[in-house]
Amino acid sequence: MRRQVQALALAGSAGLLLGALAFEYIGGMAPCALCIWQRWPHVLALLGAGGLLLASPVFALIGALGAAASGTIGVYHTGVERSWWPGPSACSAGGDLSGLSAEELLAQILSAPVVRCDEVPWEMLGLSMASWNAVASFGIATLWLVSLRLR
Repeated sequence: MRRQVQALALAGSAGLLLGALAFEYIGGMAPCALCIWQRWPHVLALLGAGGLLLASPVFALIGALGAAASGTIGVYHTGVERSWWPGPSACSAGGDLSGLSAEELLAQILSAPVVRCDEVPWEMLGLSMASWNAVASFGIATLWLVSLRLR
């Protein structure tokens, strides 16, 4: 049973990564910086595949930590999207523009990223993609932890 739960957790992380890539490359939805940050912990979670080959619980912990990290970034990203807190200045609106010359303002505009982290480009049932990633990622982390208790 342990291997089946771990395989389900691995499939979840792989599915989230493939879904994000499909939105980007098939759907043409460019990711913001926080979207990219949410992907990397799932790559770490996929290292949990070693747990299917080796009986060490370390791999399940790696999978759980990776999925939980992605979920945490997803919650942070959701807060940025909903204006609960400020996001990274590199991909969010705001900042003090007073005192900037026209040239400095133009340079800032031209160097700004195309995709902003504080806008919701897609949502389903009232939740953004970042929110859905958080929900799914915490579910995947739970699967990894449950797998540690199974024989």
